[in-house]
Formats: sequence, structure tokens, C-alpha cells
Amino acid sequence: MKHDKQDQGAGMDMAGSGVSILSVTQATSATFTDLYFTQTFLFFIETGSKRVKCPTNGEVIGEAGDVLIFPPGSVVTLENRPILKARYRADGVCFPHDLVDRVFADQPQRATSPGIQVLRAAAHRPSEILDLIKETLGRDDLPPAIRQHRFLEPLIWLRQKGVSLPKRGEEQPWGKVRRLIETDLGHPWRVAEVAGHFAMSEASFRRWLARSGPGFARILFNTRLEKGLTLLQSTDLPISQIALDCGFKTPSHFSDSFRKRFGITPRMIRFAEE
Repeated sequence: MKHDKQDQGAGMDMAGSGVSILSVTQATSATFTDLYFTQTFLFFIETGSKRVKCPTNGEVIGEAGDVLIFPPGSVVTLENRPILKARYRADGVCFPHDLVDRVFADQPQRATSPGIQVLRAAAHRPSEILDLIKETLGRDDLPPAIRQHRFLEPLIWLRQKGVSLPKRGEEQPWGKVRRLIETDLGHPWRVAEVAGHFAMSEASFRRWLARSGPGFARILFNTRLEKGLTLLQSTDLPISQIALDCGFKTPSHFSDSFRKRFGITPRMIRFAEE
């Protein structure tokens, strides 16, 4: 049975706007390198802190009550930091490109990404916007037009606070491959099959990927591990089930691969070491 990260512990807009929210918890401090964010993400921190190394803005730290804004296409290294006797907790809200473009498309476009941005709790009270998002997600009686208008409000609020979000540009080849893989992480993807999806020979496909960064094996490996990380943080699915859902043949293979990339075991995401 295939599970989605929103099956448990997360809200999804059933009216089709594409806005979703997931509750992230983490028991052990850990640094995650080269995480890729396909869409615009807002992280509202409840407890603990988040440290992000951003190529544009350097080190950005969000504390409890702050909101961090991740533009689409961000590739970052981040650390979620629990505090003594309390897990790291945050709500992550994802906005689709079309909603973001409706609010930000007419902004003067920058030559580079605006990078990770933060709005502080004391000055901006981000929790009020989070409450609006949660209430809208929880209301299935709202007409679609009103629901969509409500989801535009947080983006308008961000713009008024000086946040900049880039207009959707041409997606990198490796990003397109990731999106394909994410449609079914448990599928045994092979280079020839994926190349055919993009109407290329295998040789042409490898050259196409080489122009933008990692090769196919690395893209597949990272996509599966990052999905596994999300499921560990935002659901209570058994680790063995997550391993299979993400395309790993055995839980031990998933655990070993996870530890090699992130430096901790999957179990440590959920349970602090004594």
C-alpha cells in the first residue's frame, strides 16, 4: 500500500488549490545537507530553532515563533535544533507556483534568488497567519473562490512585510527528474525508462543531466532519502513501512543509507538518545 506524507498528521486542501501543511517534529539535533525545495515553503517554528545555511544570505536562524520563507528551487543545508526536554516542532506550509505568481509575478525580478528569509515573532506575529491557514484547511464548507482568496492572504501579507519570491523560471533538468520520481518512489526506476519519459536516448539523457549537476543515481537516492526524512518527521508510520514506500528493498538498507547521508539513524529523528 502506498502512503503519502499527508496521510497522517498533515492537512491538505481538498478543493484543489495545492496548499498543504505538515507538522514536523524531531527529537535529535541533526544537520541535513543539500535539501531541495521544489515549491515555496513557510516554516512556522513552535519549539526549538532552525539554522539554515543559504548560498544567498549566509546563515539564517529562526527561533520559536518566527517564520522562515524558502523560495521554490532552494537547495540548502539546515539544522533542526530541539531544546532541553522538548522536541523541535514546526508547521511547514507549501504553496503552489500559481498562487505565488498571482501575488509576486509583478515584483522586479532579481538576478539571483532572494534566498531564505525570516520574519521575527515579536515584530510580525506570524502565528496569526498560520492560524488563518489552518482554519481555512479545516473548513470544507468554504466555496472554492473564497478558499483560494484566503490562501492568497498569507502571500499578500508576506509581500507587505518585504519578502521577495522569484517568478517561476525554467526548472533544472534534475528538478524535472525528481518530480517524476516523486510520483511513485517505490517504483524501480531505471535510466532507460526515465530517458524515454523525456523522449531521449539514454546517452542524451545523461548528457542533459550532466549540464545541471548530479547524475541519475544520485538524484534517485537523494529523492528517496529526503522523502523518508519528511515521513519520519511528519507521520507516525513505522520506519519499516517508510523504507518500503520510499523504494528501499529493506529497512536496514534505508537505515544505513540514511545514516551515511545525514549522520543519524531514522530512529533518532523520533527518539532522543539518552
